[in-house]
Amino acid sequence: MKTVLVSAYAINPYKGSEDGTGWNWLVQIAKTQKVIAITRENNQSEIERYLEENNIPEADNIQFKYYDTPYWMRWWKRKEKGALIYYYMWQLFLPFFILLNKLKFDIVHQLNFHNDWAPSLLWIFKKPFVWGPIGHHPVVPDEYLKASYGWKVRLKNQLNAFAKWSFWNLDPLLWLTKKNADHILIINSSVIEKLRLKDNFTIIPAIAAKEANKTKGIKHEGFNVLSVGRFVSLKGMDMSIKSFHRFYSSLDDGQKNNVRLKLVGKGPDKNMLKQLADTLGISDVVDFIEWMPQAEFLKLYQQSNVFLFPSHEGAGMVVPEALSYGVPVICYDNYGPGELVNDDCAIKIPYSNYNRSLNQFSDALKHLYLNENIQLKMQLAATEHYENKFRWSLKSEVIESVYKKVTKNETAKDNLHPSAERLQWESTGSVSGN
Repeated sequence: MKTVLVSAYAINPYKGSEDGTGWNWLVQIAKTQKVIAITRENNQSEIERYLEENNIPEADNIQFKYYDTPYWMRWWKRKEKGALIYYYMWQLFLPFFILLNKLKFDIVHQLNFHNDWAPSLLWIFKKPFVWGPIGHHPVVPDEYLKASYGWKVRLKNQLNAFAKWSFWNLDPLLWLTKKNADHILIINSSVIEKLRLKDNFTIIPAIAAKEANKTKGIKHEGFNVLSVGRFVSLKGMDMSIKSFHRFYSSLDDGQKNNVRLKLVGKGPDKNMLKQLADTLGISDVVDFIEWMPQAEFLKLYQQSNVFLFPSHEGAGMVVPEALSYGVPVICYDNYGPGELVNDDCAIKIPYSNYNRSLNQFSDALKHLYLNENIQLKMQLAATEHYENKFRWSLKSEVIESVYKKVTKNETAKDNLHPSAERLQWESTGSVSGN
């Protein structure tokens, strides 16, 4: 059993998204390794509370260290977009913290944030260095922004794209991180192009769900459409509302009585989206729901016929949750949700132009609404796809194989657990599809 030093800026067992994913990755690593986990000081109270309230056997293998930069630097963290700048500085000063605490370890692992533009300096310790999982958010096509958003959102989209381009092409620390990484875990295939990877990488979804819903092939009362995510342009909630409206308008009065759209989330675009639903005349069949406790939130999946997720992001934390409850997915055929699903459990809409995509999302909703047998077939396929790809235990098997590879105890390909191969293991740099 090796000792792995894990840089985990964002871990919180009570949260979802980046924090929750980071926590679950840490637990999976600790199943087979000793772990020194370094995270921010503001995560300490909730980590300790969670460990007091829950029996986590893997916690015996984890030593937590809490670190932050000097107080005057934390001003960036309080700014709306300063969190990314603060994260960059946090990583730069992390080696000093490690040296001052005289930490001893065999492997270093840069865990999160899961982005492909922020460098790490952990390679300076001359230990086997694992980076990731890291992901890439492609630029949202301007065609899909101008239909619902103003020039400020479109300009911001382009400025963000330029800033990331600058890191990928001009930051020497990012180049050194890639050069010195013994193995890179990547979330989607677009990272290969952006970082010009040739070998020593594994494509593995960063996300998973805890356990699948045991009830499969459920016939629901009514037709409930669920969309989940922050109310920001990246998530494409305007497409959810407009495509639902077009689908809803195609139904007769009797059919309309048992159809609803539920939007779960919060964010700066909430009022705009509510106004959109009101303007289209469907506000009485569209529910806006704030974030809620996880147990209550998961009940919504059980009540849903389809998960409508027109997000442009390079991941999609909620997709495995939907699949685990046997909910078919409708999404873009992109590097994010499009790579997390297959054609048996999802309908994938290709990028073309906004109006054509609007029609295709609407047609997909109606196709599932009118074909109950297809719904049931896709429900079964969704849970099967989840079992094969998104159980957390599969991450543990893959990460153990990666650690063996970088410490040269075993070859990467020949000694894989069979379930690890289902997660698209690639040690030569080639890419297999879903």
